[in-house]
Amino acid sequence: MLFETHAHLNAKEFDEDREEVIARARENGVSTIVNIGFNAETIPSCMELAKTYDFIYAVVGWHPQDAKDMTDEHLEWIEELSRDPKVVGLGEMGLDYYWDTSPKDVQAEVFRKQIRLARKLDLPIIIHNRDAHQDVLTILKEEKAAEVGGIMHCFSGSWETAKQALDMNFYISFGGPLTFKNAKQPKEVAAKVPLDRLLIETDCPYLTPHPFRGKRNESGYVRYVCEEMANIRGLSYEEMAQITAENARRLFRLQP
Repeated sequence: MLFETHAHLNAKEFDEDREEVIARARENGVSTIVNIGFNAETIPSCMELAKTYDFIYAVVGWHPQDAKDMTDEHLEWIEELSRDPKVVGLGEMGLDYYWDTSPKDVQAEVFRKQIRLARKLDLPIIIHNRDAHQDVLTILKEEKAAEVGGIMHCFSGSWETAKQALDMNFYISFGGPLTFKNAKQPKEVAAKVPLDRLLIETDCPYLTPHPFRGKRNESGYVRYVCEEMANIRGLSYEEMAQITAENARRLFRLQP
């Protein structure tokens, strides 16, 4: 019933019990998982996971923190991998002004190259945006990202930012921080996003929801995000699970 739109189940944090974590997700009602490979190290294991489990799909791309390491050969590799039917999008891509690991101009160029590739391949894009709201929106507009749309992953911006993203054919996805008691702005934005543009995720092993905050996150915990979203919108858990799953299948062009 639940569609988990953003996981990193190939992360080293799951090396000891990955199969059990995936089994727990299924027990918690997760029917589909989109797993993200975002650099030279994580893309191969992401693809392997998608080939191992029929309900796990892959998104591949280049994270802004690793932008300085991306070559044209890497971009060609991503394009080649995208022909695999288990690859349903490109990313996560974008800008990260919090971690000073790649120069801003390099991040922007890598971001632009990936948007152009996504338009060439007609695949949705998954956006990583940390402390860079206006620059992300500007690049999305300039590179005509509305042609493919995608996901504003683990959204943390204002309603004004969300509106601009919605106007460019993007879905707004919320993760564990939505469940935090002090998450005033995310809750306000989640209350306003059109129901047909809402998505849920974990970003596991990071951003663990209440009541497990501070511990390792896992895909089964997406149920807590769904519960919070249902409360915010005045819907039942089952209704919210169905709505967000239908939205994700539409975006990724997956049959129920």
